[in-house]
Amino acid sequence: MNELKYINKYFSKYKYKLLIGILITIVARIFSLVVPPYVKKSIETVEKYIRNPKEVPFVEDLLMEYILVIIGAALLSGFFTFLMRQTIINVSRYIEFDLKNEIFKQYERLSLNFYKQNRTGDLMNRISEDVGQVRMYAGPAIMYSIQTITLFVCVIPLMFYSSPSMTMYSLLPLPILSFLIYKISRIIHKRSTVVQQYLSKLSTFSQESFSGISVIKAYGIEERINEELEMLANDGKDKSMDLVRVNAWFMPLMALLIGISTIFVIWIGGRLYIKGEIESIAVIAEFIIYVNYLTWPVATVGWVTSIVKRAEASQERINEFLGQTPQIQNEVEKITPVAGKIEFKNVSFTYEDTEITALKKLSFVAEQGKTTAIIGRTGSGKSTILDLVGRLYDATEGTILIDDNPIKNLNLYSVRNAIGAVPQDAFLFSDTIGNNIRFGKENATQEEIMSVAKKAAVHENIMAFTKQYDTILGERGITLSGGQKQRISIARALIKDPKIFLFDDCLSAVDTETEEEILSNLENAIESKTTLIVSHRISTVKNADLILVLEDGKVVQQGTHNQLISTNGYYKELYLNQLSEKE
Repeated sequence: MNELKYINKYFSKYKYKLLIGILITIVARIFSLVVPPYVKKSIETVEKYIRNPKEVPFVEDLLMEYILVIIGAALLSGFFTFLMRQTIINVSRYIEFDLKNEIFKQYERLSLNFYKQNRTGDLMNRISEDVGQVRMYAGPAIMYSIQTITLFVCVIPLMFYSSPSMTMYSLLPLPILSFLIYKISRIIHKRSTVVQQYLSKLSTFSQESFSGISVIKAYGIEERINEELEMLANDGKDKSMDLVRVNAWFMPLMALLIGISTIFVIWIGGRLYIKGEIESIAVIAEFIIYVNYLTWPVATVGWVTSIVKRAEASQERINEFLGQTPQIQNEVEKITPVAGKIEFKNVSFTYEDTEITALKKLSFVAEQGKTTAIIGRTGSGKSTILDLVGRLYDATEGTILIDDNPIKNLNLYSVRNAIGAVPQDAFLFSDTIGNNIRFGKENATQEEIMSVAKKAAVHENIMAFTKQYDTILGERGITLSGGQKQRISIARALIKDPKIFLFDDCLSAVDTETEEEILSNLENAIESKTTLIVSHRISTVKNADLILVLEDGKVVQQGTHNQLISTNGYYKELYLNQLSEKE
């Protein structure tokens, strides 16, 4: 239960609703307890009438009165049971809502390394399946536990009052039941954890298969994927069946032990009646109802135990992520305007997951309102620079300054809000094209959207679609070409009108003619902005105010285009190679 203590704060949040629900639960059970005494009275009345009709002159009126009381109590009990579910179950839904939001916000806070180490399917399973198991604990488990406690507290004293000896015999199986539940629940906890881990694997496999369906079809490996899924599903089925087999013991055990209690009532009660130790056969009938009243509560002990153990296993998995501290911390609350000057001072960076050192003692200055281009071979550290500027990572060594202030001394969200980033792998959401562009500025007008689309040279492509800007994109923008996705991403950054632009090889999928059009359109848009452009094309970077040539995480050349082509080195070699390719 230690893991489940985490959601106590939600119980505190909804304590008044929960207390009302508990009160209603108690009232509902109390009304149901009106039935056994009146059943007893009815049988006793009939017995008296049979022995001496004159003793009960208005037997039909009495029986009708008892029947109406029983029906009234049953109706009131049903009404309060309805209210009980409307309160306690609703509270569990509120807790589910809050917990999912908390997990999602934690996912947003966690750093990129977290997503490199965990799979999407597992993350989805924890926020859906695992939270669902916790909801069952926060709602049905609590509700039925209160019902069980109320009935035990009320019924057992009534049973002792009627016949202590019959009560002792009818309750004999309960200690045995408690022991069996304890043993079985421990097994359930272990197997529930295994099942939830399997569900994460299945979710991950399915998510990756759907995301990579084009690759699967292109390589014609549908059959192989089906076989892998079948193996995974069979493995999961075996694990689920292991859990089901244990759960299957609960109800038969309940029925057996409650049946034994009923037999004790009939056998012992019958003997006591024959000996004259109980006045009426009605006591036996009353006891049978009491035992049946205890049947469902006792049965729910096993079910609730199973729910609690499943919830504990799920909350343990949830707490594993909620307990992680984001590597990137916002250490400054004050909002500071960002002008745009960027400076790296002896910056080194090593990726934690691969231990690859991407940057080594790197130093440069990107002046405010100027364009700085970064070029170099694959793996030279170009994209890492952009990630560090956006504080997706923190430098391992050295200092990064924005407007001459260490980046850690600035509000994290001030920095990120001042940046318009276009990643190399353009990501688009499963929404309309217009909304994907509007992502950079939530209240953007249609005219603003069309204006930046024109600057990104994608307006005509969009207008060619049947629904134009209202066209719904497939997952990750699968319905668009690579070049179209890149240009929509550029439009999304432009509409934000940030102080800093980060372009990470964002024109790699467009032809040179379109590239020239876009670069020409961007001149005015980025004129007063600090711009970092990463590219492999000389045509993209040649007009930059400063060009950095990276090799193995270090700046090996820097200068303007004219300066660099007049000096032997990687930049001149690349320029000559690309020039010859054009010819």
